[in-house]
Amino acid sequence: MADDETTTNETKGPAKDAGRGIGGFAAGVIFGALIGAGIALMFAPERGDKTRRRLRRRLERLREGTAEGLERTSARTRRDLARQRRRLEAGLERAADRARDAL
Repeated sequence: MADDETTTNETKGPAKDAGRGIGGFAAGVIFGALIGAGIALMFAPERGDKTRRRLRRRLERLREGTAEGLERTSARTRRDLARQRRRLEAGLERAADRARDAL
């Protein structure tokens, strides 16, 4: 009989704790986020406006660099496509000449 009571209490215990576990986990996540935000603010190297200005400049340089890279790549692609087209046209002309000669 003692074993039956222990088994019954064990099954109720974890199920009962599961509801508190989810709430406890959520509270821990929120508490951890608040602690992390506070630490980040204390150890921030510069004021927010300076950091935003610096990020804005970096993003602008990145955007300009990306635009330049895309322009170079598209120019190279256009050159390569033109070269391939000339080769294809020359090959088609040779094939047409051979076909005419064969007839």
